[in-house]
Amino acid sequence: MGRIHSFDADTLPEYCDILAKRDPVFKTIIREYGYPPFWTRKANFETLIHIILEQQVSLASAKAALAKLKEKISPVTPVKLLALTDAELKACYFSRQKTGYARNLAKAILDRKFSIASLQEMKEDEIRSVLTSIKGIGNWTVDVYLMMVLHRCDLFPVGDIALLNSVKYLKGSAAHTSKEAVLQIADAWKPYRTIAAYMCWHAYLCRKKRTY
Repeated sequence: MGRIHSFDADTLPEYCDILAKRDPVFKTIIREYGYPPFWTRKANFETLIHIILEQQVSLASAKAALAKLKEKISPVTPVKLLALTDAELKACYFSRQKTGYARNLAKAILDRKFSIASLQEMKEDEIRSVLTSIKGIGNWTVDVYLMMVLHRCDLFPVGDIALLNSVKYLKGSAAHTSKEAVLQIADAWKPYRTIAAYMCWHAYLCRKKRTY
């Protein structure tokens, strides 16, 4: 697998410039919108719950649910979350499905199936294996954790609709272009596909006048 390759706030612009030399799309993004922010999240249980809440809903909806949860329990820990009833989680905008997913994650941590801290030193395939063994955590959730928390350089979450749509728009591809075709486009951006995704998300949010 080779060494773990990650980036930080200092190296992000440098990697953006490397991509801009390879693909004029990124040169245009930098010229029109500047460099993307260094999006980062804490390596903790709350962050994984937040990413679960973001599955298939808007960022604003997920933020609202997390804020409600934090009104109930702060800090957000496995023990405190499991102490909440289904009705209390529903009042925090958790769907029945996501209530189950959150409980599965909390139980896995309390049962010592893995620790958040241990993820830091693992390689991507190991992290994916550990996290996807928990019902409710799929590849998209793992990708976001790897990209936003651990800042690994070469992830490209094809399950992210905003990212797919941004690539299609930037490349002038048809709306019906398949995920596989977008992934092929992204192959040219290795080993910096995370940085490419940051730039595509940045362009998408700027174009839509939205914030992350």
